[in-house]
Amino acid sequence: MRFSVPTLLAGLLAVANSAAAHAQDSTPFTVAENGQGFYSLSEAVEAIGARRGTIVIAPGAYGDCAVQTEGQITYRAEIAGQAIFDGGICEGKASLVLRGRAAMVDGIIFQNQRVPDGNGAGIRLERGNLTITNALFRNAEQGLLTADDASGSIVIDRSTFQRLGRCDRGLSCAHSIYIGDYGSLRVTNSRFEKGSGGHYVKSRAPRITVTNSSFDDTQGRTTNYMIDLPAGASGVISGNVFVQGENKENWSAFIAVAAEGKKHSAAGLNIHSNSASLAKGVERNTWFVADWSGDQMRIANNRLGRGLTRYERR
Repeated sequence: MRFSVPTLLAGLLAVANSAAAHAQDSTPFTVAENGQGFYSLSEAVEAIGARRGTIVIAPGAYGDCAVQTEGQITYRAEIAGQAIFDGGICEGKASLVLRGRAAMVDGIIFQNQRVPDGNGAGIRLERGNLTITNALFRNAEQGLLTADDASGSIVIDRSTFQRLGRCDRGLSCAHSIYIGDYGSLRVTNSRFEKGSGGHYVKSRAPRITVTNSSFDDTQGRTTNYMIDLPAGASGVISGNVFVQGENKENWSAFIAVAAEGKKHSAAGLNIHSNSASLAKGVERNTWFVADWSGDQMRIANNRLGRGLTRYERR
């Protein structure tokens, strides 16, 4: 069959108009289990409710936020690194406020979260288990902030935290991540850099694992410890690279244990096979580990640069 040029052009125009209409009608938040689409993240969360489900997020930047109060939900970027939660805040807390059974966050960027009390976060975790993979948190007051849940666990893998934290305005400091009295924290294959105040990792969990990650403070501003375990903790810190920069509010240690009082035993805390150094041009004497717990820890096989002392008991 042969088509005239006007007929062919009319057909192409119809296809183009149909595609444009589909693009306008498309919904950015899709529940994977049934294909149902939503224009707002909170509607997708409500649709899953107490069940288990996955919300697939189309590429784009969204000012949305949501509160999960039940169920087990995976928040997954359709294309990793192309779904951005930009500044949206629920309950004056975060873009995602989580207090359901469990949540998983995969491939999403969180940025520009700020609130009046200085604790604006990409994610506020209040209850339940949380797994974060392939995520980026940047340019906010905090990346992840949690409440207490002694039965819960947190896993962070292959994620980056940059230009986070603050200690200003007479408010309590915010940190790149701040974990309350949770059951456990596990951080693997992740990067912390360019902090803008506070600590890079602050955790009150009694069990901690931080492995194969990097803490690059060379462009940090008014930062504190790389890892702060203020109530004590047991576990493993190994295979990490730490570089302390010049612009510090507190440069007295890289890792601090029980600086605010010992609630959890640090006995057996195994800090080994890490590399720690001062950034080029920085001249000072500091400690790799400062310990207030008095417990017997293992600190071995760490490569320490000039100006660093292995351990100080305080």
